[in-house]
Formats: sequence, C-alpha cells, structure tokens
Amino acid sequence: QVQLVESGGGLVLPGGSLRLSCAASGFPFTDYAMEWYRQRPGKEREKVAYINGSGGYANYAGSVNGRFTATRDNNRNLVFLQMNNLQPDDTGVYYCVGPYDSWGQGTQVTVSS
Repeated sequence: QVQLVESGGGLVLPGGSLRLSCAASGFPFTDYAMEWYRQRPGKEREKVAYINGSGGYANYAGSVNGRFTATRDNNRNLVFLQMNNLQPDDTGVYYCVGPYDSWGQGTQVTVSS
C-alpha cells in the first residue's frame, strides 16, 4: 500500500530555513505528481507546492512562491520541500500527499523567536 513518511520539521528562527523530506513507497513513484500541503493554526488546509513525476515542473501557492522549492529524487523515491526565509506565519503541520489521496502523518514546523 502507499506509504508516505515526512521528516525534517522543527523549530527555526524567523528568516531561517528547513528542508522537509518525504519517503514514498507502494506505488510507481515516477508516474505520479506529488504535493505538499500545510495546516496552520486557525486556518484552512492549504496546498503549498506541486511537483510533477519527472521533477521538471513545480508550482507554488502565492504565499510561499519564491521562498519554497519542491524537488524530488526519483532514484530514491524521495520528495523534498526546501523552505527559506521562514516566517512565523509559516508555522504549522506540513504533509506530503501522493496518489489515491494518500497522506503522510505530517511534520511540525514552528517558526518563532
């Protein structure tokens, strides 16, 4: 079955960076786009990034465009979300999402001084 496991969250100062990882298994990885969502306190769940199966195309929510970058390593079935210039409003739980509406367990990102 599809399994997605995120890692890399943590506590970071405003202006700092984090790189999230998502290890995927149980499906033909290169055949599917992957997405990153986040759930911020008191706000609706939001898609922040999309990356296609080859990794050659990605797009982003306006709120993170220019700060976040999604990449993937198709040799290791990994997806990454590089997050730069993090701000307190980026605090939340970040999820990796794959085919068949599969979701990882989420990883907490906290941006605070």
